[in-house]
Amino acid sequence: MKAVQVTQEFAVPEDKPFDSCHASTLVELKGGGILVAYFGGSWEKAPDTAIWVSRKRGQAWEYPRVAADIRGVPLWNPVLFRRNDGSIRLFFKAGKEISEWKTYFSDSYDEGESFTPPAELVPGDDSGGRGPVKNKPIRLKNGAVLAPASLEAGGIWDCFVDISADDCVSWTKSAPVPLRRVLLHQGGSTDAQIIHRPYDPHLLFGRGMIQPTLWEDETGGVHMLCRTTSSRIFRSDSLDGGHTWSLAYDTGLPNNNSGIDACVLPDGALVLAYNPRENLPGYYKGPRTPLAAAVSLDQGRTFQPLLTLEDQAGNFAYPAVIAEGNRVMITYTWNRERIRFCSFVLEK
Repeated sequence: MKAVQVTQEFAVPEDKPFDSCHASTLVELKGGGILVAYFGGSWEKAPDTAIWVSRKRGQAWEYPRVAADIRGVPLWNPVLFRRNDGSIRLFFKAGKEISEWKTYFSDSYDEGESFTPPAELVPGDDSGGRGPVKNKPIRLKNGAVLAPASLEAGGIWDCFVDISADDCVSWTKSAPVPLRRVLLHQGGSTDAQIIHRPYDPHLLFGRGMIQPTLWEDETGGVHMLCRTTSSRIFRSDSLDGGHTWSLAYDTGLPNNNSGIDACVLPDGALVLAYNPRENLPGYYKGPRTPLAAAVSLDQGRTFQPLLTLEDQAGNFAYPAVIAEGNRVMITYTWNRERIRFCSFVLEK
């Protein structure tokens, strides 16, 4: 397969109203157009960081505007999702530290023109965040919504899935996705304290895995790919709608400990956007370039290179991917300064 009719453009202008932006998400608008959300402020984790949106109607992108803000509290990792009633739900994280995150949501009933005041997704939750952590939820054939989730606390990273049977009103948390975890410094490690060895395909090294991306296959099986600290993307599979998961295993795909995302097309093709490189030797992450898209025709068992989005020196990361028919749309962070949008048609 090949990518044709490729276009790339900035969703955020050079004269943006913030210094830095990151962690984009996107949804297609009714009647055409794109809504993109991201966090922006003086820098990640700064108390002035809010959730911003940019909207494309016709040929032009509207100037960024604030969709959600909590005074004095850093906001992170927005995720957009269209509910059955046609509204667009905006999920996002709030908190000074990742381990202290709470998940909030706001709804838009006018295609991203305005959003309701933020509310807690799971009132009283203090686990470090519920619902989607970076990537979009998926709606299963049976109508259930699955949100790809993860937690980061005490130097340990774990993935799980939040499941909603009532279109994002209430949520049931799955058990953590099982994985082999070795060489974790006990008692809460810092990045510098994590021990490394040469890569072993049978073991997962470092903190663990986070930020899964989900898809459902034609038989109803659900699958996830995850970012890890082991220089590889790991995978887990579920045969019961996301309630339980297999032991996570190595896909062989390189991973630089940066965000990934995937989506499945109507013909079953799976498109993955990621940084196709390993961590630096002896370090827990690698440079966030190049950024590329790959395609799988066998439900993620093997992937073929499809398109290079960026390959120069810089920071190009955290892709978000959606599809409408065989048209694929991707947003990603461009040097922590702007959000870039790419569109292409997947052709046989």
